[in-house]
Amino acid sequence: MKKEIFAILDPGNPLMTQAIDALKRYHEAQAAGLFGVEVERLRLEAEGMFQAVSEFQFRMLGHRHDTLH
Repeated sequence: MKKEIFAILDPGNPLMTQAIDALKRYHEAQAAGLFGVEVERLRLEAEGMFQAVSEFQFRMLGHRHDTLH
């Protein structure tokens, strides 16, 4: 059981992989010289994915927030 709990912290976790991919897309857009709405959308997507990872990890480790949004 303990091993399964810490699997959520593994970089190979699908949610973590999606967050990392979103961050890569954001940085690639910046490196390509894109700007404006598209880059901001990618930034918000990456930020939201990492927030989801963080909230999921806290919940799985027993550190609940009172509300889900």
